[in-house]
Amino acid sequence: MQIAMFAAGCFWGVEVAFRRLEGVIATTVGYSGGTSKDPRYRDVCTGKTGHAEVVQVQFDPCQASYDQLLDAFWEVHDPTTLNRQGPDVGTQYRSVVFYLTPEQESAARESLQKRRESGLHTNAIVTQIVPASEFFRAEECHQQYFAKQGVAES
Repeated sequence: MQIAMFAAGCFWGVEVAFRRLEGVIATTVGYSGGTSKDPRYRDVCTGKTGHAEVVQVQFDPCQASYDQLLDAFWEVHDPTTLNRQGPDVGTQYRSVVFYLTPEQESAARESLQKRRESGLHTNAIVTQIVPASEFFRAEECHQQYFAKQGVAES
């Protein structure tokens, strides 16, 4: 099993997108990339902690490659909008690939370059590729949020 970490807007919908992928064992939503210790949702929403809403993905590399996760990451959000996804605005909604290994960094940078060269986006891609920092699990009410609300995940 391996772990990957992505920020692509509100973590509720991003989590669903990754949970649908074959080979994904588990997802956990939380916060990373900031300066405060043990941030809570209300703190992160102020934009003062520096954290992004992230999804930590546990996957079986024999069933799902990191490249497949990167493909899903690019498809689930607009990587050309700075600190915004849909109606959600703030630094906590920024687009980030947090890499945990040199191999993930290399794959993420190659994927970003291919995306830039694809012609799919007329605006510049603003996605950051940075080393993973400490991951803080979000409150339980945010884990698999849509399922808890009775919202279909299909």
